[in-house]
Parts: sequence; structure tokens; C-alpha cells
Amino acid sequence: MTITLFLLPALVLFVLLVLLPTLMAGYLSFFKWNGLGGLPTNYIGFDNYTRLFESDIFYGDLRTMGVIIVLSLLVQLPFSLAIAMLLHQRIRGRAFYRLVFFAPYVLSEAVTAVLFTMIFAPDESGLANAILGVVGLESEWFADESTVLLTLFVVMSWKYFGFHTLLYLAGRQGIPKELTEAAQIDGSTPWQVFRYVTLPLMGPTIRISAFLSVIGTIQLFDLVWILTGGGPSHSSETLAVTMMQFGFKRAQIGYASAISVVMFLLSLVFALWYQRYVMRRDLEGATVQ
Repeated sequence: MTITLFLLPALVLFVLLVLLPTLMAGYLSFFKWNGLGGLPTNYIGFDNYTRLFESDIFYGDLRTMGVIIVLSLLVQLPFSLAIAMLLHQRIRGRAFYRLVFFAPYVLSEAVTAVLFTMIFAPDESGLANAILGVVGLESEWFADESTVLLTLFVVMSWKYFGFHTLLYLAGRQGIPKELTEAAQIDGSTPWQVFRYVTLPLMGPTIRISAFLSVIGTIQLFDLVWILTGGGPSHSSETLAVTMMQFGFKRAQIGYASAISVVMFLLSLVFALWYQRYVMRRDLEGATVQ
């Protein structure tokens, strides 16, 4: 009874704010409904899903998601790992650097988006163009299809690299120093210590970081919505932004619900696959893959 009473508030919140909305989205996805006039009655079966899988915008959203995931895994996370390794060293002002690198993550997505809207303003008033103007270069940044995705990734990296750096730093500090000292005594170079001792022991932390990065990309919304709105010409649009466009701007709640269901399934399938094949040994208690 005591356990039940302690769990009850969390269970009530979970049912009301997670489980019921998820089931409702699945239910609404089988109707054509604009969100008005009571419960939906125009049942159309799987037509919303058929329309979604025949949409070029949907596949463009998947391409955008894939590009950001690849860039995150190949650029953002290795950069965060490198910063974490530097911050682990005995350097003057180490605590200050940790604070500075983590500070962007504390800012809300809205504040970050407004800040970089001014930095990447398409005219000379933007800081980025003012700096590039010294060498005779400038860009439209968010207004150019060829640069919008990379510019968006720069903003995302600035916002989230501090979080991953903190994860890696915690993982590195959890490695007993006796192991690295033993490798150094045996004549290993700093690179060999990192490659064969530090990196394998940080495997669970790295895998968790990669998992959070991918799941976050699937659900990416705030920064894109404020910075670009998905434009220009859907070139930076994500599934969440598309869902917002159709659900609240075009009043196509049924179709937007179908998009939300697909997002949920993508996250669920990836999470189950990742847990089964990538994090299997971590979940069994092993620390080295």
C-alpha cells in the first residue's frame, strides 16, 4: 500500500499526460477532422497514412533528420568528447571553462533561436555577415536552401554540445585512475591510453549520448520552428514542424495525428533496436564492449 501511494501521483500524471494523448493521437489519425465540432465522425481508415507516405514533404523530413543525425554522430559528439577530455586535464580555470561550455544548454530553445536569428541575419546587421564582410563574403544563412541545414546544425551543436560534454566528463571521471596509470607505466603513449583504456571504458556513456542525440533529432521542433519555420521550401522542415503546420495552421488534426504516430513509432522502434543490439551488454552490467 505504501509503494502504491508513493507511485500513484506519478502514474496519474503519466496516464493523463503521456498514455492518453498517445492513444488519442492514434485514434484521431483514422479520421478526417479539423479539431472543431466535438468528436470526429468522418472515419477514413488509413487514408491519412497513405497520404503521408505518398508525400514528398515526408521524405524530405526524413532526409533532413538523417543529415542532422549523421552530422551529430560524426561532428558534434566527437567534438564534445574532445572538449571533455581537455576539461578533465589539470588546467587553470577548469571550473570556469566547464561553466562556460555548459551555459548554452541552460538557455531555452526560444532564447537560443532568437539569439542566432540576430547573429545570422541575412544583411550586414548580422554578426556572421559583418565578420565575413571583412573578406568580402556573406551568406543568406537561413534563407538559402544550400546553407540553411548546415547553419541550423551549427546552432544545434552550440546549444547541445555542453550537455554531451558533461556526460562524457562524468564518464571519464568514473574511470579509476589506476588503470590509466598502469598503462602509462607499461609505456603506452597518451593516444594509446585513450584508445585502448579510456575509450572502451567510456563505451556505455558514449552509447547513451548517441541514443539521446538520435531521439532528440527525431523529435526536433523548437529551434527549427523559430529559426526557419521549416523553410525555405521545406528544406529544413522536420516531422514535428510538419505536424505543427498541418495540425494548427491548416486545421488537419487527423493528418497531423498520423504524423505524430509515425514519429512515435520511429522513436519506439529505434529505442528497442538500440537497446537490443547496441546497449545489450551495458544493460547486462558489462562496462566494456
